[in-house]
Amino acid sequence: MPVTAHQQQGDKLPPTLTDGARDILATANAAEKAARARAFAAATAANVAADVAAQKIIETGALGAPARPARPAKPALWPPRDMPKRRSGKSAQARVALLHALAHIELNAIDLAFDMVARFAGSDLPQAFATDWIAVGGEEALHFELLAARLKGFDTAYGDLPAHDGLWEAATVTNDDVLARLAIVPLVLEARGLDVTPAMSQRMESFGDSETAALLNRIYRDEISHVAVGHKWFEIVAQARGLVPRDAWQDLVRTRFKGELKPPFNTAARDQAGLTADWYTALD
Repeated sequence: MPVTAHQQQGDKLPPTLTDGARDILATANAAEKAARARAFAAATAANVAADVAAQKIIETGALGAPARPARPAKPALWPPRDMPKRRSGKSAQARVALLHALAHIELNAIDLAFDMVARFAGSDLPQAFATDWIAVGGEEALHFELLAARLKGFDTAYGDLPAHDGLWEAATVTNDDVLARLAIVPLVLEARGLDVTPAMSQRMESFGDSETAALLNRIYRDEISHVAVGHKWFEIVAQARGLVPRDAWQDLVRTRFKGELKPPFNTAARDQAGLTADWYTALD
């Protein structure tokens, strides 16, 4: 059964879930990418509910993802080492820099969610793998839109500051293996967001910026569920391969992640996501 992506926008509907994911990846304009992602996620959820009732299955489709997603002309992408050190403080300039960096992370997160579908969803994985990551992509798109709107409150737009390409570069080393991608993106990179976001929110509140604090808290709550999705599918894939999930994750972090997992860890949030301390403390 065709997926009704873009139903709300009146666009031509992609025939499969992977076609819809590739459409998001091929969209360069950041605002349009986010809008398409949200519409596709909403339409997919509606179709899943209808098809479950009718005992039908949505077609996943053939795999295939671009080497890089389409991106807007701005912001300029610099190597991480060339990025100016971001100031921390209550000044509008410092808060704009933080919000812009977070918006860039969320734009990457949209593409990473739909790359997960286009690159890895297929006959070896159930339909729920694709629909879970499409739902995650829709929430990442909402996060981007909320951050972009907050930037407008400072008379700034996404793209006005430079950004780095480190997040996507970290993902490319796992293009060959869904288990490696699940290990590194949701269970290392996104899990790190759980560690740092509460402190950022508290700083904004202490500066009297309750609006930004509330936005960060909203993103934080959603990201716990995103890490949980990653953990769930990591365990499913690892077990299907006859591996012990925790041991497999630790091996992949050691071989695929260029960096260290450093405390402090937000153990409460990680526990909520299923990523218990026995997974990551052995890597300290």
